[in-house]
Amino acid sequence: MTQSPEHPLAPLIQKLEYSGPLSSDDRNAILALPYTLKSFEPHSYIVRHGDRPAYSCLLRSGFAFRHKVVADGGRQICSIHMKGDIVDLQNCLLGYADHNVQVLTHAEVALIPCKAVREITVERPAVGLAMWSDTLVDGSIFREWVTNVGRRQARRRLAHLLCEFSLRLEAAGLGARDHYVLPMTQEQLADCTGLTPVHVNRTLRQMDLDGLLERTNRAVTVNDWKRLAEVGDFRTDYLHLREDQLQIAQ
Repeated sequence: MTQSPEHPLAPLIQKLEYSGPLSSDDRNAILALPYTLKSFEPHSYIVRHGDRPAYSCLLRSGFAFRHKVVADGGRQICSIHMKGDIVDLQNCLLGYADHNVQVLTHAEVALIPCKAVREITVERPAVGLAMWSDTLVDGSIFREWVTNVGRRQARRRLAHLLCEFSLRLEAAGLGARDHYVLPMTQEQLADCTGLTPVHVNRTLRQMDLDGLLERTNRAVTVNDWKRLAEVGDFRTDYLHLREDQLQIAQ
């Protein structure tokens, strides 16, 4: 028997229900939202700083990142996003983008009109609360990234980033905590952690030699999760995972 294809907005329901189950009427209202599907090639921009987006972007597949560029051309990556994330929900209220959103890999997105997003939050309060909760978790992750770049030394910064990525992938059903594909270059890792690509390369190589992890092309194998978490000063609280997801980090 042929399985029915997943509804294009189904990943949004899965993401919003992280904070608690929605009613069938709320789920149906989400699936009834208008949308346009669009594909992006690696390195393409979904949103550029200064744009006035008319749509909010649901990432259906692939990976994307938010970043800002300073006067001398330096780039700071502020967050990584994966399937199910609404990468620019704040633009529905703020009116214009204060940062860039760019894809890491080939990605498919569903573009949902900002007007429709605003309307469903009013008409369906539970959906509005779930979206609010999602933006609050984003804020928590941003705070941790600021702390990571501002106060941890290079080895801890990279270990922390690798722990977060693996845990979020596993919680989203997109990978395993101890083995996953890291779709990022060393230059991009440097822009996440405020380091140089040379420093990232040297630090990762030492982590390999120390037996913390192994890398083959873009694949990462974590040999000792608890030890990597200790090295990275990594705690799960800022991710605000559900109780069942917290078991992943044990």
